[in-house]
Amino acid sequence: MPSNADRADKNTAPPLPQPLRVPVADSHTHLDMQSGTVEEGLAKAASVGVTTVVQVGCDVRGSHWAAETAATYDNVHAAVALHPNEAPRIVHGDPDGWSRQGAREPGGTAALDEALAEIDRLAALPHVKAVGETGLDHFRTGEDGKEAQEASFRAHIEMAKRHGKALVIHDRDAHADVLRVLKEEGAPERTVFHCYSGDAEMAEVCARAGYFLSFAGNVTFKNAQNLRDALAVAPLELLLVETDAPFLTPAPYRGRPNAPYLVPVTVRAMAAVRGLDEDALATALGANTARAFGY
Repeated sequence: MPSNADRADKNTAPPLPQPLRVPVADSHTHLDMQSGTVEEGLAKAASVGVTTVVQVGCDVRGSHWAAETAATYDNVHAAVALHPNEAPRIVHGDPDGWSRQGAREPGGTAALDEALAEIDRLAALPHVKAVGETGLDHFRTGEDGKEAQEASFRAHIEMAKRHGKALVIHDRDAHADVLRVLKEEGAPERTVFHCYSGDAEMAEVCARAGYFLSFAGNVTFKNAQNLRDALAVAPLELLLVETDAPFLTPAPYRGRPNAPYLVPVTVRAMAAVRGLDEDALATALGANTARAFGY
């Protein structure tokens, strides 16, 4: 049984890392799920060289929050979407899970269409730079939810292309199907695989298509050699870094709260895998993120 000290450690924020000399962006974070104020989180990140963040919405309410936050802070950009696991919940009228909107009437495709219409409205806003995170998740969604999930994914792809926004993809245990849908629909000009989870072979497929690959703290995990292999072969000009905070805290702080200020830990791990100077990698990451999200 874990001791009180162990439990306290798991709830304690990791220390500030050594600041980066070249500023970078956290290409995917959830400030609304982190402790402290937005101002505190942004200031802490900026103090170590993380000067820009992309705030990602996962449902209608969270997407509104992302858009409002990006409108308030110059160094925050918004991405709006229904998370892949949100679409089947809406269709089946499930008030639990990812959505924080509370109880709702039984859903159906009309409810999904209504939610997608609201995301579409938000996607048109100038401070919303991306549509996502969308995609497919075969880990948490079973067969009964796949149809709604894929329909939602296709709608988000169309939205991103129509508004000229980047597409941010969530792909969990669904590599082949995600690539299939992108090919069938035609991917937007700027497509980002958030928290890249494939192997080196898939990274080469993505590179040929010009997709950006964003690596999170799990690239530092001992059991994630497939991610390091992918990172090693991905073109430098297509690499991004993210936290997906408060999730996926990089080693050696795995299991403790994550936040944008921990991006330097992942940047240094990525530089080691690539055999690159830290400043050179940070320069590329900063330029790539601005190009991917169009800011």
